[in-house]
Amino acid sequence: MTSTLLFLGNLGATEFVLIFLVVLLLFGGQKIPELMRGLGKGIREFNSAKNAVEDEIRQGMREAEKKPLDK
Repeated sequence: MTSTLLFLGNLGATEFVLIFLVVLLLFGGQKIPELMRGLGKGIREFNSAKNAVEDEIRQGMREAEKKPLDK
């Protein structure tokens, strides 16, 4: 994981333009909007699932705080 983040940190504007051009050549101009819509949908679903888990954790913590400790 760390090596991936280091790799992305070394990319400059020229590299991103080059990557974009390669993607454009591979998929064509017509497919790019479709790919971006799919990517956006995936990110929205991921964030929705993440928020649902966070809400469940917060609710569990609130319920745990309300219950008195039995000794």
